[in-house]
Amino acid sequence: MMTTRAMTAAFGLAILISASNMARAASFDCDAKELKPDEKAICDNRALNDADVRMATTFELLSGLLAMGSRGTLQDEQTAWLKKRQECGADAACLKAAYDERLKQLGETYKNINRPL
Repeated sequence: MMTTRAMTAAFGLAILISASNMARAASFDCDAKELKPDEKAICDNRALNDADVRMATTFELLSGLLAMGSRGTLQDEQTAWLKKRQECGADAACLKAAYDERLKQLGETYKNINRPL
């Protein structure tokens, strides 16, 4: 099992890698023919695109660190969050707030890994 220090280093490395990948597209295909309004807004806005990449990278990292039951909970939370993001439509301020909130939640999930009950 990874030590807390090793997990922190791995998490930090993943964040650095995601920062270096900011030029890549969002976590979905921006060239798709039928983008939803939230997806189009994310593709058209560099800051939202970058937030999407950070969120997707953090989510993927956490998925690999969590035990099976916790991983299912994380996936359920992500599905609910994606529905909430869709409700923002093309409203950039709403989308930014949604990403800020989700990144904070994912950060809290990470902090609680290996924390005694």
